[in-house]
Order: sequence, then C-alpha cells, then structure tokens
Amino acid sequence: MTTKQILHIQGMDCAGCARTIETGIRQLDGVQACTLNFTSEKLHVTGTVKRDAMIERVRDLGFDVAEEESASTTPEQTGNFLQFLWRRRATQMALLGVLLIMPGLIFEELLGRHHPLIDLASVGAMIAAGIPIVRSAWRSLTVNREITINALMSIAAVGAVIIGAYTEAGMVMVLFALGEALEGYTSSRARDALRSLMQVVPKMAMLLRKREESNSNLMGVIPLQVQAATSCGDSCGCSEQTAATPQQVHIDTLEVGDVILVKPGERIPMDGRVLAGASSVNQSPITGESRLMEKEINDDVFASSINGEGVLELEVTHRAADNTISRVIKMVEEAQEQRAPTQRFIDRFAHYYTPAVVVLAILVATIPPLFFGLPFWNPGPDTIGWLYRALALLVVACPCALVISTPVSIISAISNAARSGVLIKGGVHLEQLSRIKTMAFDKTGTLTEGRPSVVSTQTLRCPQPNVITTGAVCHDCSDMLALASAVEYQSEHPLAQAIVQQASSLGVQHKYPIAEGVQALAGRGVTGIVGGQSIVIGSHRLFDSTIPHTEAMCAAAQYQAEQGHTPIMVGVDGRYQGMMAVSDTVRENSRGVVDSLKQVGINDLVMLTGDNESAARKVGASIGMTDVRADLLPEDKVQAVRSLRAEYGPIAMVGDGINDAPALATADVGIAIGGASGGTAQAMETADITLMRDDIQQLPFAVALSHATMRTIQTNIVLSLSIKFVFMVLVLLGVGTMWMAVITDMGTSILVTLYGMRLLHWQKLPHRGSV
Repeated sequence: MTTKQILHIQGMDCAGCARTIETGIRQLDGVQACTLNFTSEKLHVTGTVKRDAMIERVRDLGFDVAEEESASTTPEQTGNFLQFLWRRRATQMALLGVLLIMPGLIFEELLGRHHPLIDLASVGAMIAAGIPIVRSAWRSLTVNREITINALMSIAAVGAVIIGAYTEAGMVMVLFALGEALEGYTSSRARDALRSLMQVVPKMAMLLRKREESNSNLMGVIPLQVQAATSCGDSCGCSEQTAATPQQVHIDTLEVGDVILVKPGERIPMDGRVLAGASSVNQSPITGESRLMEKEINDDVFASSINGEGVLELEVTHRAADNTISRVIKMVEEAQEQRAPTQRFIDRFAHYYTPAVVVLAILVATIPPLFFGLPFWNPGPDTIGWLYRALALLVVACPCALVISTPVSIISAISNAARSGVLIKGGVHLEQLSRIKTMAFDKTGTLTEGRPSVVSTQTLRCPQPNVITTGAVCHDCSDMLALASAVEYQSEHPLAQAIVQQASSLGVQHKYPIAEGVQALAGRGVTGIVGGQSIVIGSHRLFDSTIPHTEAMCAAAQYQAEQGHTPIMVGVDGRYQGMMAVSDTVRENSRGVVDSLKQVGINDLVMLTGDNESAARKVGASIGMTDVRADLLPEDKVQAVRSLRAEYGPIAMVGDGINDAPALATADVGIAIGGASGGTAQAMETADITLMRDDIQQLPFAVALSHATMRTIQTNIVLSLSIKFVFMVLVLLGVGTMWMAVITDMGTSILVTLYGMRLLHWQKLPHRGSV
C-alpha cells in the first residue's frame, strides 16, 4: 500500500548532505518520490518502502533519524556560535586540528622554517579534522555510488600530502570542517524562525470544566471567580459568585466544548469562543497585525494571541492539533518542501556538476604536462605544478554555495511572510508571484467589507422605496423580508446574511419556517419552498428569464444600480413580489492597496463581479481599477481569468472564496483573504497564497517580498558563480592556493546563506503608510 512518510533527519551540515540522503533513499525499492529540505530537516517519502529500511539507509550514510516522540516536540534553539560548535563531535575534532595546524601556519607559511615535526603535526590536523569528512565521502561512494563534496575535499587533501604540501593538506580539512560547522550554524538560525512560530503556543491551559459539565449549563454563563491562588484582582470585573477551581492541564487533553480560563497578559492556549468576560487581544502571531482587537461574548479568539487586561472564559472550538496556529505551521512546513523551479534547476545542475569538476581536474593535471611539457609536480617553492592546481580546482569548484543559495532564500521569505500574516504554500508560488503583472479581484468581501446591508425595500404596493435608515418599512416589505430570510437563513453568502440580519432587526426572522428544498442558482440567486409557496430570490437578470415584471420594475432596479446598490428581486409562486436594494461599503484601505500594487509593478488591476455594470464601475472607479468586468457568473469569472491571461500573461486572482474558488484555482496564483476569519475553507485549500487578515492590506507586501526574494536568489547565484569563476582562473594561473580555495568556497557559502537570511526580517515597502 502506498503511503507518505515523514522522517526528521539529524546531523546535516549543508545542502550537499540533503542531496546525499535523497539519492540514497531513492535507490531503495518501493520509493516513488522523495524530497528532503535541508533547512526544515524533514524527509518526505511516498511509496511502499518500509520505515526501518529508510532509517537504516540514513544511518548507513552517517546521519540519524529522530524518534517520533522527539521529532514532534519543539527542538531547542540554536544558541550562540560557541555553544553550537561545542555540541558537535566533528567540530571538536576540527578544533583539535586547529591546534595542530598552528605550528605549520606560523613557522612554515609565515616564517619560512621547515621541520619534520611540523609536517607531522599538519598531517595530524588533517586526520583529526578529516576523519568525519572522509568517512562521509566513503559512505556516499559505497552506498550511493556518488562523488560528493566531501569526496572532492578528501581527494584534494590526500593529493596535497602526496606532493608534500602537508600544511595545506591540514588547512584544507580544518577550514572545510569549520566552514561546514559555520554553514550548519547559519542554517540552524534560519530553522529557528519556524521554531519561533511553534513556541508561541502555551503547552498548558487552565481548565474550568469539561464539555459534559458545560452542556449542562447552556442557558447562561456566569463569569468565573477563582480562588485566592488564581485571583485576577479587583479590576477584572468578575462576579462575587464562586465557581469551580481551575485545573492546569496539557492542551493536548482538551476537547472541543471544554471551557478554559485565560488571565490578563497570558497567551491564549486554544482557539475558542468567548463565553464570559471582555478584553483586548493582540492577534499578531496569526494575522501579523499588532494592534489590539476588542473581544467580548461570542467573539472568536485564536491560540497564540496575547490576552490584554481582562479575564476571558473560553469555549474550545478546535483541538490543539487543528487550531489556527497549528494549521499555519503545517502550511509553512509543507511550503518548505515544495521546491521552486529555480531550485529544481540548480539541484539538477549540481547533480552533474560535481562529476564534471572531477573530470576537469584530471584534465588540468594531465594535459599541460603531457602536451605542453609543463611541470606536473611542484618543481620549487616559488613554482606551482599542474597537479597542485588541479587539487586546488577540486576545492574551489565545490557547489555548496550554488546549492544553498535558493532554498535558504525561499524558506526565509516564507517564514517572514508567515509571521506577517501571509501564508505562501511553496517556493513555486512565491516565484510565480514575482512574475505577475496583472491581478484580478473579486469585489464583494475582497475590495468591499463583505458585510452588506439592506438599504431600501419596495413591493408592488409601495409608490417609493422604503429607506431602511429612516425606519419606515411597510407591512408588505416586512413580509417580503421575512419570506426572503426563511430562504436565505442557512446561506453563507454576504448578501444572504444581509437579508437575514435585516429581518432579524425588524423581528420577523421567525415569521415563517426555514425554507425546504433550497437550491442555489450559481451567481444568479436562490429558490426554496416556504409554507407551500415557491420563492425565488435573485438578480434582475434572473427575473428577466423566469418571472414577468413591468418596465417600471426594471427602471427601479436600474435606478438602484446607478446608486451603486445591488438590486435583489423576490418572486412568490411565479409572480413578482418586490425588490430589496443592498449596499456594501468599500474597504477604507482598498484605494491605498491598489496604489501600492501599482508601485510594486502590478500594472493591470481588474475587478470581476457578479454585480450589475453600473454599480461595479462606480466601485472600480473609486478605488483605481484599470478594468471592470461585471454581470459575471462563477463560470464567467473562470473564463475572464483565462482571457486576461491570454491578453496580459500570468495572472493572480484575489478573492474570499465565495463564488470565486474556481477562478482562484484557474489563475496562475490564487490568493485568498481571511485565513484566520472570514474566508471559506474551500478558498484556503484552493488558494496558493492566503492572507490571514480579513482584508487585502498585506497584498503589496507579499508581491514586494516575492520580488525581493527573486532578486536575492539571482544575486546569490551570480555571486557564487562569479567568485568561483574568478578564483578558478587564479588557481589555473598558479596564483591561488588550496587553503585560499577552501576559504573562498566556504566563505561564499556562508555569504549567500547570510544574504538569503536577510529575507527573514525584510519589511521594505514603498509608501507603506499609504496602505
């Protein structure tokens, strides 16, 4: 049976280690797919292969696999550089090598004095630092039949001993071992960014009562007054009544429906609904927005948020493994395993690059002496032979920097985005977003607040529309709202919720029983049976083809559309009953977001909506859209996305998932809003990128971050290749030495790693204040 398994790998120092493990696992019978991300340390394997066989292969290659229990716990933080070094046996051996190489470096290289004991110490340094390197190279060669970076270094060091360059042989191994440790340290710091997400959720919670006890008290909730040991003080607003003493429990033991207590200043341990109390809550771990949000009874709160000044009694709404922050972490981890096209190309290139370097070194060592009579050995202290140059070429040509340049940048950017409330499902989507020049938007709930309200009603007996704000609603209009509410009662659509809310405010929401046989007419309306009456609710276009109505009724609908409202008609038993006008408020930051998107290179911004042309163009003009396409059904939005792609190239689609999930899936990059609240589950699954806030404010940041990421990757690739090319020329000219080559190679790897890690804290955005 085909399964997907995840192993947590330990002991990797560089991207080359990850590639070695991948190669070894792929050779096992039953492996269909295998990916190992160096930064996340997680190996994903699909197939029928046994777990024990994979663990054995990983250990044969010199690495280890964490036990499931320890892998599921949060790893310790990296700590400072010295602490990191001292925890590693290989680095301890390298530090011993440093002590042994010092005499050769001081007396032979700097003072020009030679002694056999100095050579012996240098060989000792090579052995001390090189044992782990040679062992790894041998395992890869015998198990994987693969020449790795460690093999190149081992060949270079042994070759240096053969030609009598003892000090340089020791320097190669010592510097390479220390460089591997430093590269491992910088990569571990990158892992800490994701670990910091995991650590924001408390492991313990204060349980007030279990679900069974809560169910017996559904008629009312009394704020908890805890005993003295857990008292929150006089300012908390708790009642004088006494309730059960809170019990500290692990969050994994909590079930949906359990009730917990959160004191002032504490992190909220579980997703929940406020049963009692009021407070201001900082939701920045979820949404990236540090401002305080006021929470009161029936409001939702998220695990990892920081409670303010009040005491909250919460009903748990998700188990610990399913809460919002857990889903965020899972999405980020999954995103790290998806390799961007650039990374896949670099990995394929590196697969052939290392053997090619060995062949090139052999040619460099043999062709000049054989065909041009140039020296093979070092003929004198001031002349470098071609064997030495070939060995130095092996060192400088290692692809470490090239291989690590892309993944460290991608993962740093994804981690930064997650902390800022933007979930990017993989490097491929980040890279694709950087190419986007055209962006399409759903209107309702994306560019507008998504909380429309009924502004007027008019039935056949009403000479003029009843404006809701004046409170003047006639009996017929009230009855029409009651019928419409019965049909729309269970719908999640914002327009339906506006109708239900208005009926509720008039006290007529329960005048009729909830409709039976409700059927949605995608993008046009809904039908249902209420008390034996057939009710149709929908757009003017729907009524044009289903229910007869007069020119005056058409004119009334057109008038509402010209005012920027959405006319919704109601029919009963095939006869026109009346019309409601619904209006939605444009988000305050929509204009600023649109302007910022233009500044970061999104030249064409298109609004796609099912609203009528007049209302849509009025909204589009107010926020700066370059194109508006109205009267679209969900399938029309899909076709619109396809036509926009044909006209402009790659396109992103932004929506909340209500009637636009197919368009999100069709676009090159689908972006859903409201991951924490507001957006639909379908949109979260369909979208490539999710904005956790219930608005589009972080959209320019996401686009700008994608551009910064690709610039960083390109800079890293050019930098690593350029430095290597220049030093390869110096080596071939006889100017570059082996120890210089090691410093150049490892220094370049560390440089591109640190440069990629800049993206962990990147926040630059032109005119951010306008957003």
